[in-house]
Amino acid sequence: MIDRSHNLPITKQAKALNISRGSVYYLPRPVPEADLAIMRRLDWLHLEFPFAGSRMLRGLLAAEGCKIGRRHVTTLMKRMGIEALYRRPRTTKPEPGHKIYPYLLRGMEIARPNQVWAMDITYIPMARGFVYLAVVLDWFSRRVLAWRLSITMEAAFCVEALEDALARHGKPDIFNTDQGSQFTGQAFTGVLSNNDIAISMDGKGAWRDNVFVERLWRSVKYEEVYLRAYDTVSEARSSIGRYLDFYNPASQHPSVYPIDANRSCCRKLGPAGDPPPRRARSTRARAADPSMMARLKIQGPSGSGCTA
Repeated sequence: MIDRSHNLPITKQAKALNISRGSVYYLPRPVPEADLAIMRRLDWLHLEFPFAGSRMLRGLLAAEGCKIGRRHVTTLMKRMGIEALYRRPRTTKPEPGHKIYPYLLRGMEIARPNQVWAMDITYIPMARGFVYLAVVLDWFSRRVLAWRLSITMEAAFCVEALEDALARHGKPDIFNTDQGSQFTGQAFTGVLSNNDIAISMDGKGAWRDNVFVERLWRSVKYEEVYLRAYDTVSEARSSIGRYLDFYNPASQHPSVYPIDANRSCCRKLGPAGDPPPRRARSTRARAADPSMMARLKIQGPSGSGCTA
């Protein structure tokens, strides 16, 4: 009885027939051919530029002569089930009731290995899904002492990495983490307390309190993770392991911490591990030297001073 092609609106047709408007259901329309062509192009662009969001994809389509709005691109992306690749899950999630320890590194001079260790977790994207990477880092040498990969955010893989680092490298005076529930739970803090290690935790939202681990994440992601699309967890584990072996190669230097001379920002660090301002300025003045910048990217700063 309802004629959808009639000029009279469906609401008035239903009223004239004395039937409920809610009983007249919407009939889905097929996707227009023009949208299908754009969706095929969006699929190709998403594979080529997985980091591109609706704005960038709209620009890429416009550069090819396709006039389309950002909202239309967003609608088609939702219909296709694609979205930009970016860091998403927040890894620092405090647990109510867990003890939060104070930050102990402010104003401290970091002058030797095994004085301060730090640990953090980051999100590693794969071709499908994601995993979590946890590392134990020595603040003085910047060496990765132990690491573990996990498909969950449970504390077990953090405790395993901590115990591995303690077994292979002794113990530090201070161990610094953020306020995530993995690090505030008894399973983790108990290992530190049993080994008489002072516990330090970053302030809430204060990423600078653990800046050296944050800088490591930048190197791992831009020099390894973002260049690959891991298909399996085992592939991600082996590939990241190869990169970390390259990051601090034990065979090239005979010292206890092989990369002391390569990755320490200076011979004597200032408060909280910060390099002296004079050396930081001299490094920035030499930043235009291509050979120096290439060396800094590959092996890290030398002992002559650099910015953190």
